[in-house]
Order: sequence, then structure tokens, then C-alpha cells
Amino acid sequence: MSERKEQSRIPISKIQRASKFVSTGAKVGGNYIKHYSKKAFNPKMDRSQLDLDNAEDIYESLSELKGSALKVAQMLSMDRNLLPPAYQEKFTMSQYSAPPLSYPLVVKTFQKTLGKSPDVIFDTFTKNAVNAASMGQVHQATKDGKKFAVKIQYPGVADSISSDLRLVRPFATRLFNMSNAELDHYMSEVEGKLMEEADYDLELRRSKEITEALAGKIEGLYFPKYYEEYSGGRVITMDWLDGVHLKEFLATNPSQETKNKIGQALWDFYNFQFHELKQVHADPHPGNFMFMDDGTMGIIDFGCIKEIPDDFYENYFALLKPGFLQDKSEIDKRFKALDFFHEKDTPAEREIFSGVFTEMIGMLSKPFQYDVFNFGNNAFFEEIYAMGERVSKMKEVRNSNGARGSKHGLYVNRTYFGLYNMLNQLDAEVKITKPEWLNGSTEKVA
Repeated sequence: MSERKEQSRIPISKIQRASKFVSTGAKVGGNYIKHYSKKAFNPKMDRSQLDLDNAEDIYESLSELKGSALKVAQMLSMDRNLLPPAYQEKFTMSQYSAPPLSYPLVVKTFQKTLGKSPDVIFDTFTKNAVNAASMGQVHQATKDGKKFAVKIQYPGVADSISSDLRLVRPFATRLFNMSNAELDHYMSEVEGKLMEEADYDLELRRSKEITEALAGKIEGLYFPKYYEEYSGGRVITMDWLDGVHLKEFLATNPSQETKNKIGQALWDFYNFQFHELKQVHADPHPGNFMFMDDGTMGIIDFGCIKEIPDDFYENYFALLKPGFLQDKSEIDKRFKALDFFHEKDTPAEREIFSGVFTEMIGMLSKPFQYDVFNFGNNAFFEEIYAMGERVSKMKEVRNSNGARGSKHGLYVNRTYFGLYNMLNQLDAEVKITKPEWLNGSTEKVA
């Protein structure tokens, strides 16, 4: 991380941030002009270089702005499952490898938040960030022989959320193929969650509550302890976890047994949250998980927590029950409760959307139909991506009046597909644990 160029300042005012978006938009527009000029002479040329240029320019700009602008771009790229690899790779970097803030800004944040500089509070404190993401960065500290991870929020993050979301809209509609109605629906839920992520007092409380509730429940998981005396509105201090991120872990060529063990712990972690706690760590990207030498996995960053209302829980998970997709009356009942249908839909439109959502639910629920599921089977994910691309091009979907589906489904679906993607990267085969009421006739995947 110390090799990354540090930032001595972040654009904070609305005018500064808007200007950055305008200049980035001009670069993207130039990339399109350059692409189509070349394509005029070579009609068979694909858009891979255009995607690469746009991804580079957008990431460079958003990583300087930090905050919700970078976070939303990262989230949208994960959720849509349709973006070219260039975007996915670039925005993945924002999870733990964004350009860090310089040390003087870190000291200023400490003095404003805790009244003292970090070198007064701790015995040692790294001047360079060890990890830097979209909303904040992490430093290592020691005190009385104990190591800590200290997360510091970037200046202006909380104050710029609403304005940033308005500025990111043109990029989202053009690059992520989303209608304005769909984006409105999405952004209202996203804004609320980002406001919560920027509230470090709330994150500290939730982190302690959830880790205490999960303590000792799942074999192979480790949770850091949190320290209120060294935390405040823009600083959170927790135990330091000696581990590596997923990419580095896989580079060590772990055994299949180890990968299955970690995959099982990951599945059970989410199963417990969904069905016992009814609130879930809704940011399942590799930057929030640490892999230790002993084969255990540490869970960090409980800033993005989705609380699941009882009525949504009942209707949503009913969709995953074995045999659900064969019961037409049950499908209509649950789909209506989950706002998949609109009151003004014609019978023909309802039939179309019933088919679309039935197919989507079938893909999401596929692992639930088995005792053991092999997430290393890439064919499953290729089906998901192919379905997403096909549905996004349907004129009925693109011309639909307003978004469809409960707003609560945005983060729940994101969590499941994020979990599935991590299990796929692990090449893990896991036992599909679930509540008794979701059990039915199942079979083992070959």
C-alpha cells in the first residue's frame, strides 16, 4: 500500500466534486469518439479497448473523490453481473486498494474525532495506510504489546453522499444499462445504507452486537474485538487480524479440503444471519474477509448491515422452498407481496414478468434444492450471467413503468450473489444448511 500515490487532499465541496464528474464525463465522451472513429475503418473491432479506457478514467476519478461515488460504482458493477471484465477488475480495487490519504490528514481526523493525534493514543502507528477502500482506510497500531487495526473515515464522506448519488446517475444510466425508474428505486435504498456506513458509532454498536451473537456458533470463523475507548465518529479500532485477502490466499494453492472448510464456514455464517438474526453483513466482497494460516477466516467491516423485516423474510424465502416454482397460485401470491407486479399490468405483461422472475428465482434458489452444492461449477454462473444479459435486453423490461421488486431485495440479492461469487472463487463444495421449514427433497450435486 505504501507504493500507491497518496492524496494530500480530497475534493469536498459540491462544486469541486461536480467539476471532477464533468471532467471525467468529457474523458469518457472522448473515448467513445475515438472508438467509433476507429470502428468506421474497422467494423469488426470490438469494444474491449473502449471498456478498458472508460474503466481506467472512471476509476481514477472516483478513487480521488472516494466516498459514495466510488462505493456505488463498485456496488453496481457487482450487482449487474453484465459489465465487461475491465470494469469489474477496476472497481474491485476499490475494496481494499484505493489511493490512500496522506498522514497529515489522518492526524487531523484523529484530533477532530478523539482530541489527540494517533502517536499520543498508541505506542506505534503506521504513517502509511495498510489498506484503503472507498469509504475509509486502515492503519496498524500497537499499544502495550497488542496490535490493532484502526479504520479512519475519509473527510467529507458523510456530507457528500446525497450530492454524489445525483452526480453518479449519468454514469449509471449509460454504463450500467439502468432505466431512470430502476435507478430511483435503487438509489433510495442505497442512500440509506451509505448513510449508515458513514455512521461509525452505529457501525461500532452493530459490530459488537453481531460478533457477540455469532461468537462460538460457527467453526472456523474469527471475529475481532472492538475498542470503544479508541473509537469515535470517524475512527474505529479493533483487533488486528494476521491474514491475507482471498486473491493472496488462493495464490498459496490451498487444499480442496481447506477451501471446502472455509466455504462451509462462509455459508453457515450467512445462513445464521439470515435466519436467526434477521440482519446480515450485506457487503460480501473479498476485502471484508481475512484468511489466516490456520485455515480460519476473519470477518471484518460490519458497516453495511441489512435488517430484514418479518413480512419480507416470509415472502422472500418462501420463493426458495423446493417445489415452489411448480405452484402457480403460490407464485402469484408471493410475487404480488414482493412488488414484482404492478397494479396497471395487463394480463400479458403479468405473464411476461411472471416468467422473468420465475427464471431469476430459479437461478438464485438452485443451491437450496440440494444437500451439497458445488459452487466451483462455472456453468451455474455462466447461466446467471447469460440470463441477466438476456433479460436486460427485453423491451418489456426496459420499458417497464417503474422498478419491480421490494427495495429490501436489493441488498438481500446482492448479498446472496456476492456470497455465491466468493464460494465460486474458492471452488468450494458446501453442505447447504438451512432452516427446517425450507427443507424438502434434495439431492447431491455430482
